[in-house]
Amino acid sequence: MVRGRTGRFARIQPFGIDRVAAAVGGDPDVLRMENLDTDIAPPPSAIIATREAVGNRAANSWLPFTGTLALRQAVAHRLRQQTGLSYDPRSEVVITGGALAGMLSVLLATVDHGDEVILTDPTYAGMINRVRLAGAEPVFVPLMVEDGRWRLDPSRLAAAVTARTRAILLMSPSMPSGHVFNDAEWGAVRDACQHADCWLLYDAAMDRILFDGLPYRHPASFPELAHRTITLGGVSKNYRMIGWRVGWAAGPAEIMGDVALAAIYNTTVASGFGQAGVLAALNTADDGIAGAVREWQSRRDLVASELAGLPIVIPEGGWSMLLDAEALGMRAPELSRRLLEVGRIAATPMTAWGQDVAPRYVRLVYATEPLDRLQGIGARVRAALEDSGRLRGVGPASA
Repeated sequence: MVRGRTGRFARIQPFGIDRVAAAVGGDPDVLRMENLDTDIAPPPSAIIATREAVGNRAANSWLPFTGTLALRQAVAHRLRQQTGLSYDPRSEVVITGGALAGMLSVLLATVDHGDEVILTDPTYAGMINRVRLAGAEPVFVPLMVEDGRWRLDPSRLAAAVTARTRAILLMSPSMPSGHVFNDAEWGAVRDACQHADCWLLYDAAMDRILFDGLPYRHPASFPELAHRTITLGGVSKNYRMIGWRVGWAAGPAEIMGDVALAAIYNTTVASGFGQAGVLAALNTADDGIAGAVREWQSRRDLVASELAGLPIVIPEGGWSMLLDAEALGMRAPELSRRLLEVGRIAATPMTAWGQDVAPRYVRLVYATEPLDRLQGIGARVRAALEDSGRLRGVGPASA
């Protein structure tokens, strides 16, 4: 008899998204807020370039393993605009099969078995479990709720650093919370990285989805973080190109050679025609991001208005908002079930998305339902709560 599961998977839990989606079936009346999709179209130029590349011999090759030079140059140019730093497209940029494939390659290149990687709580389950797959141990710093927004406690971050800290893995805006790091919080990250003498792994997948006029800040623009930061980027969120599965990793040449090896021996090469579409998206003057952000903010504002008085935390960017189930007197899986059965809202419990904070919440993705469909969401949620007898005594979210 073949032996069972390896120890590597002992602590890895499913997302929970697919279970909620399966329970929905094909009911068109259900608000689909369980999965991080969007209905806003990709840049037209990206679609045209992708179609033109299908069947093109140059786009149907294993080479170059680390991505076309033109795409690596476009990524380096974008990063120079964002950070003020010059990246060598040949030695400091690797094109990957999506930002998350790049994340695992970067972790394999930066951490060893038993090392610690600091993340926030909540954070994307895909980030947490890639840390575990790489053999390292996630260490969680809980986000706090202040004035209805998520904030990082610098003292909790500093306390999380130990002699085993090898990397800090962060996303801004973060999934699933929508937390956007401000300059003071990035300053605390800088101090923690210097104290630990560790890498900062920055997931920039949603970095341009900022609401309320918040300023853009790339952590590598801090001089003390420039040589410590490895950026993970892609087009799935900013450019609405989920199905292309093309991303990149960029950082100091001293580590990017190992990142390239990990990427090559994992996926060999990212999709050739996908790369053509991504190059077009990065180079077009009409990428549609500003308009998409306005639409997503309108949806966030509508959902927040309809759920006023309930324990939500307002996201400062990104595609989703969290609702505190425990503040409503129930566990997140129970609230998810009630929302679907009574409110006809598909929402994923954040059970596997952190340690102490995330499991309190369910996630509402507002990026895939238009405003006219989101109208009345407040009544749907309250109907689910009234049916369970949990609506009375609702207070603000806390974490």
